[in-house]
Amino acid sequence: MEEIRIVGGRPLSGSVRVGGAKNAVLPLLAASIMCREKIRLCDVPYILDVENMLEILRRLGVKSERDGACVEIDAANADCFSMPEHLSKQLRSSIFMMGSILTRFGKATVTYPGGCEIGLRPIDLHLKGLQALGARIREEQGMIYCDGADMRCGDIHLDFPSVGATENVMMAAVTLKGTTRIINAAREPEIVDLARFINAMGGRISGAGGHTVTVEGVDRLHGCEFTPMPDRIVAGTILCAAAITRGDVHITNVRAGDLTDVIDKLRMSGSEISVSESEMRIRTHRVGALRAYTQPYPGFPTDMQAQFMALACTARGTSMIVENVFESRFAHAAQFTRMGADIWINDRTAVVRGGRLHGANVSARDLRGGAALVIAGLGAEGATAIDNIQVIDRGYERIEDMFARLGADIERVNVPQ
Repeated sequence: MEEIRIVGGRPLSGSVRVGGAKNAVLPLLAASIMCREKIRLCDVPYILDVENMLEILRRLGVKSERDGACVEIDAANADCFSMPEHLSKQLRSSIFMMGSILTRFGKATVTYPGGCEIGLRPIDLHLKGLQALGARIREEQGMIYCDGADMRCGDIHLDFPSVGATENVMMAAVTLKGTTRIINAAREPEIVDLARFINAMGGRISGAGGHTVTVEGVDRLHGCEFTPMPDRIVAGTILCAAAITRGDVHITNVRAGDLTDVIDKLRMSGSEISVSESEMRIRTHRVGALRAYTQPYPGFPTDMQAQFMALACTARGTSMIVENVFESRFAHAAQFTRMGADIWINDRTAVVRGGRLHGANVSARDLRGGAALVIAGLGAEGATAIDNIQVIDRGYERIEDMFARLGADIERVNVPQ
């Protein structure tokens, strides 16, 4: 068993580069099975979710070869439309495969996906979207059987701007004759990235990033080389870590426009942040009270809620965080209280009275909550040990190395069981 150990109190300083976005790369990998020619993806992070997705593709007959940060994918001989159950249950993003497998094979068999335990994340919107395209879907003993023989283009109205449902319908509609419109589509930058990737393969998608996405069906897709967008959540995590340590950090390969609300709130709380086209610098001497209300993009991202709560624990004054996206995403709060945090929770609202944190033995419960514990450890007095760190590895490439390069006293150690 591994754990991360931190001795807090060191201001972070230096420069760090952000890699490709987990939430962009995973749907790109899912989409790759739609193409019978070779695809090369660059700046692909070494994280558990990506490795699990590559293994799922291999089980479907897709060849893949990694060369450093680049992955070459060859789906020419893909021959299986049934997702491996045990891998799907480890990876929430496996649900993206429904639309792409339907496009490739005309049918798909998937299991209910796994991932972080952060509340109910029903896949009803995915299924309704595919059914609106004409897919026949049957659920039986935890499996979902999809038949796309009668699928056709049309207007799809999503009840909620779900990222996953938008991506699934986009992929399912790529080769359907005619025009499909996804109304009330998710607007996240990762949606735009998926549309760019599909268009690079010869698809015809427009409107991504807006409320309505239009997909014009094409006969086939061709190979391409593509570099995904940088990871805005990793960048936001670094910003919060710099702020909690009252540090001075330069971040490269970052798009400030994807983090507007995060940057605005950090500036309002006292951080100085300068931005350019692909770089930013944060300098923090004090942290005032924070206010964050999670919303679908372009609002404040739910994936940054835990990191802001960590920062709020050391802020001057009383902060308030409202979680509007998931109903059970405050599991990290109990771990912060072990470190001395003063947090009061009522339903979807957390009130945090700022003060000092002290080191403690804590446990990562989910991906972003685990990263937030690392941030808290960096800003705490004394030593912190974090276990169950495999959930952090799902979305951060050696998080301890990233912060060590910025001067943190942090290491990954093996612990006898």
